[in-house]
Amino acid sequence: MKLTLLSLFMLITFSSFAQNVEKGAQLYGTCIQCHGEKGLGIEAQKAPRVAGQHDWYIYTQLVNFKSKQRVNEKMYPYIKNLSEQDFKDLAAFVAQLK
Repeated sequence: MKLTLLSLFMLITFSSFAQNVEKGAQLYGTCIQCHGEKGLGIEAQKAPRVAGQHDWYIYTQLVNFKSKQRVNEKMYPYIKNLSEQDFKDLAAFVAQLK
C-alpha cells in the first residue's frame, strides 16, 4: 500500500512539471558509456536496459540513487550534482528511447 501511494505521488509530482527532452538528451551523454547509446544496457558494465521505461520510474530511481535510498556507487558520481529538473529532463528523454 505504501509503495502504491509513493508511486502515485511520484507520478503526480513528475507529470506536474515540464520536461525538456532536448536537455535530457544532452544529459544522457554521460549515461551512454554504461547504458548504451540506445539505452539497451551494457552487460559488461552490469548496466540495465533503460530504454522504454516509464519516465516516472526513471525519475524515481534517480531520486533514490541520489538520496542513497538505492545504493549504486558506480552510478552515484554521475548523478550526485544533477538537479530535480535534470532528473525530469533525463527521464523524459530515456522514456522516449525504444
